[in-house]
Amino acid sequence: MNSDITQQLLQEETKQKETLSFLLQRHLSRQGQLFVQTTQMGNNQGYLASVSLEWLASKVHFALQLPLFRRKYDTENHKLIPDYESLEELKQRPLDWSKQAYLAQYLTVVKNHKFPPILLVISQNWVNDCTAEQWDNNHRAKVSVAHFTALDKNNQIGLLNIGDDYQLFAIDGQHRLMGIKGLIELLRTGQLQVYDESKKSSRNSITLDDLIKEYELDPIALQSLASEKIGIEIIPAVLQGETYHTAKRRVKTVFADVQRTAVSLRKGQLVLLDEDNGFSIVARRLAVTHPLLKDRQEKDWNSRVNWDSATIASKSTVLTTLQALQDMTEGYLQPLFPHWNSKKNLIHLRPDEEEIEQGLNLLSQLFDGLASLPSYRQLEQGVKTYELRRFKHDHGGGEGNLLFRPVGQIALAQALGVLVFSQNFNLESIIKKLIYFDEIGGFSYVDTCQSIWYGILYNPIKKRIQVSGKKLASRLLIYLLGGIKDDLEKAAICKALAEARAIEDSVTNEQETIDFQGNVVAVKDIILPSPIIVN
Repeated sequence: MNSDITQQLLQEETKQKETLSFLLQRHLSRQGQLFVQTTQMGNNQGYLASVSLEWLASKVHFALQLPLFRRKYDTENHKLIPDYESLEELKQRPLDWSKQAYLAQYLTVVKNHKFPPILLVISQNWVNDCTAEQWDNNHRAKVSVAHFTALDKNNQIGLLNIGDDYQLFAIDGQHRLMGIKGLIELLRTGQLQVYDESKKSSRNSITLDDLIKEYELDPIALQSLASEKIGIEIIPAVLQGETYHTAKRRVKTVFADVQRTAVSLRKGQLVLLDEDNGFSIVARRLAVTHPLLKDRQEKDWNSRVNWDSATIASKSTVLTTLQALQDMTEGYLQPLFPHWNSKKNLIHLRPDEEEIEQGLNLLSQLFDGLASLPSYRQLEQGVKTYELRRFKHDHGGGEGNLLFRPVGQIALAQALGVLVFSQNFNLESIIKKLIYFDEIGGFSYVDTCQSIWYGILYNPIKKRIQVSGKKLASRLLIYLLGGIKDDLEKAAICKALAEARAIEDSVTNEQETIDFQGNVVAVKDIILPSPIIVN
C-alpha cells in the first residue's frame, strides 16, 4: 500500500517537472527574453542571469557609452573626455586597452579560466526623451525600464525583456568585457590587434594559429569558447517613480562605488596568487621553507618576508619582500628556464611540477650559500635588519648594507644566475668569494664614496637608493667574481662606473668624478678594483 502511494507521488512529481520544463522552454525560446532571478540591495533592484560569451560581446556596450555620459565620451578609445563633472562626479578609471590581448589569451589558453559576473545597466531610448509618454507631468517615470514577468507568486524568478529596443552597458567588469570582445574577435577573424593603454595600435597582433601552435590547442574545442556561459546582474537605468536626475544620480553612484570598493592587489599579493608563473611559484615555496626566510615559532621572532608591499619601510624588521624574491628567482633561474618567461604578447603557462621542484632545489642551494654570508649571520645573533639596512644619515644610523635592500638582492641573484648557469661557475667557489667580499665590507656603507656601489645603487644627491643602477651593479658583480675576461667589456664597465660617480665642475663645466678616496678626479682616472680572489 505504502509503495503504491510512493510510486504515485513520484509519478506526479515527474509529470510536474515535465510540465514545468515544457513551460520554461516555451518561454525561453522566445527571442529577447532572459530567464532571471531578482535581487535587491538598497534602492537597487537587480536581475541575475547567465549568458554566453558571444551574446555578451555582441549585446553589451561599455559604461561610458551610456547616454548620460555620452557628451563626455571619446568614441575612438572608449574613455571620458576630462572636464569638471567627469573628474568630480564620475571618477572612472580609464579603460586600459593593453590588457585586452592578455585577457583574451587567458580565456583561450588557460583551461581553468574563470571571470566573475559582470554588472550591467539596462536602458531604453525613452529614458533620455523628456517628452516620452513614460514620464508623467511631475517628470517621474511611470514604469521601470526593466520589464520583468514573474513566473512565481513571490516575484523572485521570471523573464526579463531585453529585445532590440533595449540597450545594455557594463558598469563593473569593463576590462572583462573588453577581454571577451577580444576573444570573440580572435575566434571570428583569426587574429587580434595588440593595443597600448590608450588603444593605439602597437603594430603587433596575436593570431589564432600562433596560439594553437604555441600552446598545442585543439582548434575545434576553441570554437566552443564562444558558447561558454558567464554570470551577469542587470540593474535598471530608471526605476518607477524616479525623476531623470535621481535615476542618473543612482546609476552614477553605483558606477563610482563599484570602482571605489574594488581593491587593487599589491605586487606581493599578485605574486602570492599567481599559479602560472614558475618564478612566482618557486619564490613562494622558498619563502615558507628556507631557514633564512621562513617563520619560526619563537617569542621574539619577526617575519623576514613582506608578503604584500614591494618596498620595505625604514623601521621594518623584514629582510626582503615576496616581490623581490620573485625577481631574485627569475634573475637566478632564468638562464636555466628561459621558457618560463612568456614570449612577447603571449601569456605564462604553469611549468610541470618536476621543473618547479628542480628550480626550488637550485634556489634553495643559492640561499644556503647566501645564509652563510657574514652580514646575514648577524641576524642569528639578534641584530635587527633595519640596523644593517639604514644609511648613516638615517635616524638611528645604520650600516647601509646592500644585502638588506631588495635592489641589491636582485642584482646579486641576477649576476649569480649568469655565472652559474650561463658560464658554468661553481656556486660553492662563488660563495667563498662573496664571504670574503662581505668580510672586507664590500656590501656595507654604500652611502660613502669608498663603496663601489656609491653613485650606482646609492644616489648621493638624493641620499637614497636608486633602482636604475641595478643592471650596472649586476655587471659589476659578474666582473668582481671573475666572469668578465674581455678587455673591451671591462673598459665599458669602468667607464659606466666613472660616469655613475660623476659630478660637473661648476666653473669649467667639465665632467669629473669622485674616486674611492673621496677625491675629485678626471673620469679617465677611475680604475676598476681587482676581481675578488680567495685562496
